[in-house]
Amino acid sequence: MKSRILSIFFISLFALSCSKEVERTSLRPLVPTSNEPNAGTWKMYFGVATDYAIPAPKETSSAEYKAELAEAQKVASNLTAEQKSALTYWQVGAVGRWNEIARELIARYNLAPEPNENGTYSAPNSAKPDTLPYFPFANPPYASRAYALISVAQYDALVATWAYKYKYNRKTNTDDLPDYPSEDAVIAAASSRVLKFLFPGSYPTQLIDNRYEEGRKVGIWAGKNVQSDVDAADVLGKAVADKIIAYAKADGTGSAGGNLTIQAQMAESAMARGLKTAWKSLDIPARPGMLMKFGEVKTWNFDKATRDAIRPAAPPALDSEAFKKDLAEVKHYANNITRKQWSIVQFWADGLGTSTPPGHWNQIAMDLIREASMSEIRTARALALMNTAIHDAGVCCWDTKYYYFYPRPNQVDPSIKTATGTPNFPSFTSGHATFSAAAVSVLSYIFPSQQTSLDAMAKEASESRIYGAIHYRFDSEVGLACGKKIGDFAVARGKADGGN
Repeated sequence: MKSRILSIFFISLFALSCSKEVERTSLRPLVPTSNEPNAGTWKMYFGVATDYAIPAPKETSSAEYKAELAEAQKVASNLTAEQKSALTYWQVGAVGRWNEIARELIARYNLAPEPNENGTYSAPNSAKPDTLPYFPFANPPYASRAYALISVAQYDALVATWAYKYKYNRKTNTDDLPDYPSEDAVIAAASSRVLKFLFPGSYPTQLIDNRYEEGRKVGIWAGKNVQSDVDAADVLGKAVADKIIAYAKADGTGSAGGNLTIQAQMAESAMARGLKTAWKSLDIPARPGMLMKFGEVKTWNFDKATRDAIRPAAPPALDSEAFKKDLAEVKHYANNITRKQWSIVQFWADGLGTSTPPGHWNQIAMDLIREASMSEIRTARALALMNTAIHDAGVCCWDTKYYYFYPRPNQVDPSIKTATGTPNFPSFTSGHATFSAAAVSVLSYIFPSQQTSLDAMAKEASESRIYGAIHYRFDSEVGLACGKKIGDFAVARGKADGGN
């Protein structure tokens, strides 16, 4: 009966969340400080710009172009109220808007599958995304991968776009940025195609298609593009997205799940390395740990040998004084949490129904990016560097979690009550800490004047899990140290990609 009630609740929650569109946040129009004329030479993640062929544009003196221009001017001078609203929405920056859409979709799909009547759990099925349990379950590891894939697609598409813009240098506008191909349309094509791969359900498809149609036309509505600018960008953006999708299909995520048999084998391996008590699911009924093989997924900025080399040393033995000290601290917060600590726990919780910890850092990054008035391509570069680091942090953290299989505080001491529920995966190390430190390493490189405040945020995010009685202090401290190492690999890439 309980299972049936919970299933009805989640169906209602999903239907409610799908009844509204992505919120159109009111922001000031993007006025970049630079058009980045050399950005077409920046290093791409996959290949070079000439790998993606588009036709040479018609000359501005040609009859074909003049006809296009006249038609575009006619459209721009007769906009409907709906088109004007869409224009206002997209003028704040297409990269940021598509990032916002990705965060909203992740929040909508960040719902854990409910148990069946017989106590088993069905896995979300990409072939049946609209059937319970809905696909995907956009948990933190899945989210970290999604943000990385869309950010890399946007970045590579824009580098190629900039290369062709300055190769052909076709422009009729008063600004210095060439028109062909359209940056708005290439972002729409690349972003929508990757998001539809990640979220194949009927609701996301409709939402994404609607945004794609707006995003590709907005340059014409704004009076800065003609149709051939849009058409070339569409071809280019889709070609880049297809390469990203091919990469994603082979990155190992498809086999990152597991079952209770595999879980028992992994726990046995950890016990053979000296663990006295292995982590176990505290869900009722017990469910397989979240993405127990995600540690095998391909990383962006280093190889598997490096993953193994930076894997943290074993956590304290369960009978050691170091463990007893940190367990006592957790119990203290469980019994004596202050109002301020409680607010910190809630601010950084990022649990079910949210855009996850990686999404929280994307929001922080976008706030900094908008404050700095970064161009579209520099925004895409910042997000690609940060999100590949966050993804790599997720891979390394999940590898560490299931390598050591360390029990949660409330498993060791059942009298401990957590403030936000108990995540269904091992304790060591903290995902919040690892994600946060990786993000901050990159953001501090891009925004060096913000390093002190960013470091403080990462520390607070990591300590929120101690206050919430979810993690030991060593989980968080080691996670911060490991996340910093992971982020530094992305920073090294940034220093060598030509975008400094």
